[in-house]
Amino acid sequence: MTTQHPHSRRPGPIIDPEKCSGCGLCLPVCPDQTLSLLHGKVIVSGERCLACGHCLAVCPTQAISVPSLEHNLLFQTFGADNQYLPPGQGDTAQLVRLMLSRRSCRNYKNRALDPQLLEDLARIGTTAPSGTNSQGWTFTILPSRPAVEALGTLVGAYFARLNRLAANPLLRNLLRLLGKPALANYYHRYQQTIAQGLREWEEQGHDRLFHGAPGVIIVGSHPGASCPKEDALLATQNILLAAHTMGLGSCLIGFAVAAMARNTKIQQALGIPAAEEIHAVIALGYPAEPYQRLTGRKPLTPRYFSA
Repeated sequence: MTTQHPHSRRPGPIIDPEKCSGCGLCLPVCPDQTLSLLHGKVIVSGERCLACGHCLAVCPTQAISVPSLEHNLLFQTFGADNQYLPPGQGDTAQLVRLMLSRRSCRNYKNRALDPQLLEDLARIGTTAPSGTNSQGWTFTILPSRPAVEALGTLVGAYFARLNRLAANPLLRNLLRLLGKPALANYYHRYQQTIAQGLREWEEQGHDRLFHGAPGVIIVGSHPGASCPKEDALLATQNILLAAHTMGLGSCLIGFAVAAMARNTKIQQALGIPAAEEIHAVIALGYPAEPYQRLTGRKPLTPRYFSA
């Protein structure tokens, strides 16, 4: 299943002149300067609109509506609190605790996932910011273990072919002499590990790619967004953190992203148009890892610049 969010320009805001007090609070928050005051009332005077909803959010009299927006996100597996949380009122300590507690999971229980849970996670992904509010991301859900294994087979076939090419010393050395060292670098860094993983999958059914996860969410983007990769990765982080609160483990599968980037037939086999670009593949499932405590991070050395 694929859920998509069109990135074309949406219709602008609608102002109710009976409710508008003329306070002008919406004017400075509009990124496109679409609004202006006329005779003490706000009017739509510009042609561009990001449909960001800033004007709606700031209006004290609820005089503004944006028809193209889904104002209250509806989730199937939990009830959302749709009340605005002002800056400074969140619990920073608990937020950091969540971020530190979420870990990449490589061992999953043999327990199926509710597709509605995965769809809710994709919808949570859409709460991330996006460049020019394009929301050009796409979410493709693989809701079952057979679907995940089908993707694993396609990715495995790609790397089996790549391994055969990398095993040819004449080819990889020639490409390196031509200034294209990617195949040689792959051979030295990954070829043996990939070969071992393919053998384990074929001979033992041991899944070293998705680690036995029963579900996957693929995060991609439509062409045309201003910064599609950044948008998709911000949405991905939302999904990872939310999955932890739902009792799920998650792991980013970079090898699957690499294979799909180099062979668009893989994504087409999943019903994803070739024009879309894939940025993240998230394995999801109930974790079989009994972590007990937080670990740490490498020391931070920030850089400052002062004018």
